[in-house]
Amino acid sequence: MTPLPRGPLPPLVAVAHGSRDPRASATVEALLEDVRRARPGLLIREAYLDHTRPALGEALAGLDEAVVLPLLLTEAYHSRVDIPSALREAGAARPGLRVHQGPTLGPHPLLMAALERRLAEADVTIGDPDTAVVLVSAGSSDPRANAVIADMARTWARSRPWHSVIPAYASAASPTPEQAVLSLMGGADLEGDGGAIPGHDTGPWRRRGTGPGDDAGTRPRRIVIAPYLLASGHFADKIRRNTLEAGAHAVAGPLGPAPELATVLLGRYAEATRRFRAGRRLAAILPGR
Repeated sequence: MTPLPRGPLPPLVAVAHGSRDPRASATVEALLEDVRRARPGLLIREAYLDHTRPALGEALAGLDEAVVLPLLLTEAYHSRVDIPSALREAGAARPGLRVHQGPTLGPHPLLMAALERRLAEADVTIGDPDTAVVLVSAGSSDPRANAVIADMARTWARSRPWHSVIPAYASAASPTPEQAVLSLMGGADLEGDGGAIPGHDTGPWRRRGTGPGDDAGTRPRRIVIAPYLLASGHFADKIRRNTLEAGAHAVAGPLGPAPELATVLLGRYAEATRRFRAGRRLAAILPGR
């Protein structure tokens, strides 16, 4: 378990996206309960950006300072714009409040371990060379966030002897999860824009020798879906339904309250707390410090 800095610790406020689906908030509560059990002396609150209460300002009520951590899997609009904006609003209302925003959960090597945990629970043999993995994120209008998923797919393909690892996006980018499945089955060409930004090489995760006219023996015998999602909800349900209809053999569950996520969250908290104590500015330091 990640060692925390010595001395009094600032409260931790974990900020999730929020959803109308109650399974999402239940996942957040379960994850934070795991963190509380691991660090019983640490004050932990949850907050949501949309659909669910408490909002971030409400979660900060009664606190003089806090470390705010986004329960998000990639850096994108919510962590770069929405959370800092909410923190500035809270600071304007309470000039003495000191709040320090830490990094998102991902990317992190332990999240890859959590993905493999969920695949194993779906009876997938980890690293099977006859199995292709479709790594599916929610997708973002920020190409930098989508490029992170392409980078993860490339790293995963290099670290395990999978047939291939293909990134896909449930929204805002391509390929979609079902497009990736159909391409692996040989029914369509794989085209994607999810990682197409300068400085990001998307080539290594792409299939070789599995196009529609290639010999069937080069195609994977099994196609499995690894959702890079925190919780069940609209995207998870859509991914499961569409990929199974397209021909996927198995769909893993979302990451949920996997023990790896609790470890990552505590590590991000420790990192943010140390930086604050060292006097380094984080992504958001409110007026009044």
